[in-house]
Order: sequence, then structure tokens, then C-alpha cells
Amino acid sequence: MASERLGSTPPEGGAEGAPDGVVFGLLAIDRASPVPLYFQVAQHLERAIEDGRMPPGTRLDNEVLLAEQLGLSRPTLRRAMQHLVDKGLLVRRRGVGTRVVQPKVRRPLELTSLFDDLASAGRKPTTQVLENVVEPASSEVAAALDLAEGVEVIRIVRLRSALDQPIAKLVNVLPGGIPGLTTQALERYGLYQLLRAAGVHLHTATQTIGARRATAEEARALGEGKGAALLTMQRLTYDDHGRPVELGNHVYAATRYSFELSLLAG
Repeated sequence: MASERLGSTPPEGGAEGAPDGVVFGLLAIDRASPVPLYFQVAQHLERAIEDGRMPPGTRLDNEVLLAEQLGLSRPTLRRAMQHLVDKGLLVRRRGVGTRVVQPKVRRPLELTSLFDDLASAGRKPTTQVLENVVEPASSEVAAALDLAEGVEVIRIVRLRSALDQPIAKLVNVLPGGIPGLTTQALERYGLYQLLRAAGVHLHTATQTIGARRATAEEARALGEGKGAALLTMQRLTYDDHGRPVELGNHVYAATRYSFELSLLAG
């Protein structure tokens, strides 16, 4: 196993206070491993980006220099860089070079809340409750939650942020009478935490993911430009008795968020 130092140019002070040509530390390259060399490099860089050793704005040395330092071919290093560009962790600009961008939140498709996922990833979630009201169920909501039209439901609208950047606008509708869903509690805890504390046992959900352009109000709330791309998610969650207990309609800033799927060969 050979250990090489990636990016040995001394720091010079880059954009937004991030260093240029930063020293990334020792990179262990195992040439006997079945893991491709490009993927070993990409994984090392991804870990460095996600744990803050390579903050947003960090400039990488040019590929020729990095390839020479690692004893790798230029195509191998180029493939590692492209892998991270495709994942939204690096950006290439002519005349500027390759820089680290703010990593997206990558959410696994599991029955968890965004709050839980951000907290487990160390992303310091914060919540602003925009609405928390009791209102009569519309015909659409009543049909989804298997309720009579007009009965009371709880409608909650929140803005969820991570590391002081808005990530998502969340709209959730739940049957009335669930205790503990105060604005103060919703700003401190995730919705699913509060449901579990109220004795609601979440079991399964159906979920639809899509994409569309942001409305003017959504763009302002999420700190995006007019007409920015948004990821959308509609989720209907059931308890362990098969009763629908939550209807969610969420939008996410596509520049900072993605869904992650694990696939098994058939």
C-alpha cells in the first residue's frame, strides 16, 4: 500500500477565506485492492469535503500536478474528479479551476424525517415554523388521511435549514388530536420524534419524488433564484395498524439536496 500526499501546494488564501491548493493529508492508495484507484481517490476527497477539511471554496491543484504527486495516470485522476463533479461536491470553471462547493444533503430513501437525517449527518438542523394551525380537512386531505371531509386536521408549514442554509419547505397535514405538536416543540425536534413521543408508531409510507421550478415565494424562502430547480416529495405515512397518520408535501433546493437509493441486483 502506497501513501501519497494530495495537493502539496502551500495555502495562499482563496475565495471566501478558503485556502487555495490546500494540503489534503496522506492518501492511502492500495494498488492491490479490487476498488478502482479513481474511486479510492474520490472517496478520500469526499470524506475530506464532508468533514470540513476541505471547506467550500477550496481550490484543487491542477490535475497534471496531482497525478504526478500520486503517481497516477491523468485519466485516473480526471475520472476521480469527474465522479465528485457529478455528485455536486466539486465544480469546474474555465479560468478558475476546480473548487469545492457546499456538499448537498444526501438523504436515503427510508422512513425517517429530514431532521433525523440532518442530525445524524452532523449538519445541525434548524427549523422555522411558518404555520401551525388546526383547520377543516379539504376533500383531498380527507381522502388521503381516510377522514370525513371537514373534520379538524393539523396543518404545519416549516422551513428547514442546515448549517445556516435553507434546505426545504415542508408542509405536513395530520389528523387532529395528536398531542405535543406545539410550535416550540416543532422548532426543537423533528416531527417524527414528536409523533413517536405521542405514541404514534410509524410503520410504512408511500412516496413520490419529482422536480419542478420554484415559485417566487419558494425561491425567496429557500434563498434560490427565480425559477430555480426544486426536488419535490409527496409522502403518505401509515402507523402499525395501517391507518394514514401524515400527509407530507415538501420541496427541496436541488442545489443543496438529493435523494440516495440503494439498489440490489435481481
